[in-house]
Amino acid sequence: MKGWRYITIPLLSIAIPLLCISISIYLSPWFNLFDNALSDLGHATRSSVAPIFNFGLSLGGFLIALTAITIFSKIHRSLAYLGTLCSYTLILIAVFDEIYRSLHYWVSVAFFLSLGALLIDYVVIMKNIARKISATIALAIAIISWILHLVYGLPRGAAIPELISIFCAAPFYIDIALQYTSSK
Repeated sequence: MKGWRYITIPLLSIAIPLLCISISIYLSPWFNLFDNALSDLGHATRSSVAPIFNFGLSLGGFLIALTAITIFSKIHRSLAYLGTLCSYTLILIAVFDEIYRSLHYWVSVAFFLSLGALLIDYVVIMKNIARKISATIALAIAIISWILHLVYGLPRGAAIPELISIFCAAPFYIDIALQYTSSK
């Protein structure tokens, strides 16, 4: 039971941004998952929920950095580096909201690429073949969702592939933290 205190920050690092995103969506009747990007909720001049949305992303990024430094670094150095990169780019999405146009686009791209790199690193490092296969399938699903969106415009907005990518990476992110927790 003592090891559970180590999993609290990784769980909160996912739960807080998702909770803030959910609250922002709920409070924004104009938002449509199929037509918008999640970042539309963080636009400082067009969205009344921007403070909630951007606070959630920045706090989540900070908690991911804590997780990378305190937990991932004890499992493998590359996981710590990639986790820190994910955290930093997530914070940058909150800092450089859509007002910054192309800068926001590129930090968003960097975040989702860093999530993919973290999954690839997970596949390389894990010894368990079932974990390798499931992480590879999750990565493939995320990539397919982005191809459908970017090449075929399905869906028109980026929110669905963004959420798919997050939900594909989250179980493996938590699994890394649980590996450390189980050793405590």
